[in-house]
Amino acid sequence: MPTLPHPSSPIPMATRSYLDDPGRDQPSASAEEEQRLIEPDPQQSGSDAIKPEERKGDAYAKVLVLASVSVFVLVTWIVVLSNNPTALGWFAFHPPIQTLAIASFTCGILTLQPTSQPHTKAAGLRRHQIAMIGVGYPLILVGTLIMVYVKYSHSSAHFTSWHGTFGIISLVWLSIQVLLGAGSVWCGGALFGGGIKAKLVWKYHRLSGYIVFPLVLFTAHLAGAWSTFIVSNTNFVVRLLAYVVAPIVILVGVYSRIRPSKMKFF
Repeated sequence: MPTLPHPSSPIPMATRSYLDDPGRDQPSASAEEEQRLIEPDPQQSGSDAIKPEERKGDAYAKVLVLASVSVFVLVTWIVVLSNNPTALGWFAFHPPIQTLAIASFTCGILTLQPTSQPHTKAAGLRRHQIAMIGVGYPLILVGTLIMVYVKYSHSSAHFTSWHGTFGIISLVWLSIQVLLGAGSVWCGGALFGGGIKAKLVWKYHRLSGYIVFPLVLFTAHLAGAWSTFIVSNTNFVVRLLAYVVAPIVILVGVYSRIRPSKMKFF
């Protein structure tokens, strides 16, 4: 005859209910496991508990940024595609490519901003590198080279506008930015000495990115709000929304998600 546990011995609630009422179905293992996952872990109730990565307002800022980037990209593509792009020659590729590059840069920043746990940091860094080095930088480089070729083929002077001047400054800065970022994490940051030295370079890479990003947006603003092609083919309201309001919202949204605690250098 089976021996029942002593009344003073610890009995799980599900088992005790079954002993009190043998006719009652005992919960399955999967149900108990589901309940265990739902209930809070008492070991994480203290200071070692995993804290949420996003702060209040981060999600709303992200939505606003992505919506503004979408407006910026779509308006540019519509303007180019609706104005006989074949007659524009190679220039027709420049605005769409550059807007895609800026969109990729924006997503690359957003995906790395809220990470604080080791596994999310690693995943965020992979996405960041894909967006920045794999997509954004090649696009903006190609878009710039296209304009260099267009100028050369028409024997036109280079860098005669603020848009062109800030554009080449941005490209050079971004090239250095890519070198700093990749060199500080690839192969354990061996390019910069690894360890603490590489980590310090990464911090400067992060700060530099938050400085060059508004420069890139301002360069796009100059083209969208003031260039002859865009002004001739859009009305004021469209230019205001796509090339003034949208870049401002993008910048404010991205900056609002910055963690100042990660920007300490001393």
